[in-house]
Amino acid sequence: MDTRELKERGLKLRTKMFGAKAVKERMSAAGDFGAPLQDIIIAYAYGDIWSRPGLEPKTRSLVVLGMMAAINRPAEFSVHVRGALANGATPDEIREVLLMLTMYCGIPAANDAHRIAAEIIAQR
Repeated sequence: MDTRELKERGLKLRTKMFGAKAVKERMSAAGDFGAPLQDIIIAYAYGDIWSRPGLEPKTRSLVVLGMMAAINRPAEFSVHVRGALANGATPDEIREVLLMLTMYCGIPAANDAHRIAAEIIAQR
């Protein structure tokens, strides 16, 4: 598969997960300077890795939530809470991932992640 096909597939998936408005905002946030990074994200993160058949989208979303919380990336965590909900994850499943995070990554990381997730879930 060529890069153009990966970009098309990735943009379709990213838009399905986050909505057209959110994707447009993220893709233009850093202007022309950030365009090459967005191309990489669209083609390889969403067009390739997220599109692989080995895991369901919901499972991938839950894994990413754990990783983003563990490495203290609240902006990405927020984006992916929304994506996880769009991919069919329930608030209870998200909470279970964050409870696992508490044991393996620590209470401060879990506190921040719980707060962010609760705010987003309450908005739905």
